[in-house]
Amino acid sequence: MPTLPSFMRSFGRSSPTPQEPTARTPVYFLGIGGPSFIESTTHPAYTKLSEIGQEITKKVKPKAVLVLSAHWQEGPGKLQINAAEDADIIYDFYGFPDHFYEYDYPNTGSRELAEDVVQRLKGAGIEVEKVRRGLDHGVWAGFMAAFDPKKNPLKVPIVQLSLFDNEDVDQHYRLGEALKGFRDEGILIVGAGLAVHNLRDIRVTRATGKTMPYTPTFDEALKDAATAAPEERRTKMAELIKRDDARQAHPTIEHLLPIYVAAGAAGEDLGEQIWTLHEGSMSWAQYRFGSVGKAGVSKLA
Repeated sequence: MPTLPSFMRSFGRSSPTPQEPTARTPVYFLGIGGPSFIESTTHPAYTKLSEIGQEITKKVKPKAVLVLSAHWQEGPGKLQINAAEDADIIYDFYGFPDHFYEYDYPNTGSRELAEDVVQRLKGAGIEVEKVRRGLDHGVWAGFMAAFDPKKNPLKVPIVQLSLFDNEDVDQHYRLGEALKGFRDEGILIVGAGLAVHNLRDIRVTRATGKTMPYTPTFDEALKDAATAAPEERRTKMAELIKRDDARQAHPTIEHLLPIYVAAGAAGEDLGEQIWTLHEGSMSWAQYRFGSVGKAGVSKLA
């Protein structure tokens, strides 16, 4: 019998047995909004994230979640990972009403999983440092919708890994490839960002109520690349950022980088755009790579 990862040995009650094999988890890219999203409970994207969260807790049933957010970039060639067991949340925003800084999102980390990630990435030639850090709003604002602490709590460790602080999309794809083996150990890999994200044009679109022309065109191009056959996906994802509308859709690309990690971690599994919504200068597209069974697909399609 193969040796279990150290984090699974620590959480023995969740560890697989020879009679209970661990299924390969899918990979998700979740479109997560800013701090105001916390209170946008009637927004269609909030509803969709809630449905996806139900799919994850009731069908995927991961042993832990490894998440990468648009709001944590470390160095151009180095990563950081949160190894705290009792991480707080980070209020990495300003100018909001006082009560926004009183929200809490209960979560538990895992030093053991963090160490396993460090060793796995080290073996792939990727430098990563363990730190103590809270969850930024790029994670917890969306997780409040997907995994409501009262209605659908995520009762497994959440470990956040940074992105590289650069715009090298293929380096992020390779990072995903280095992480994909965790899927066979019951770990759910989640990239959190936005398919289209242009804050500069938000005021314009709010005033006019119109959707910017680059929102649907880039969103469709991303869908074409992310759902391509696995042997073509990497090339198409690399070409995506060279499009004429890419810098309109993403003046800076940190919100797009998490889907490159997700696509790399997908391996030979196909990607699927679960849902999308164009809103001004943003797209709320949600993706799944791999399958959780026909029931989950048909419900969310």
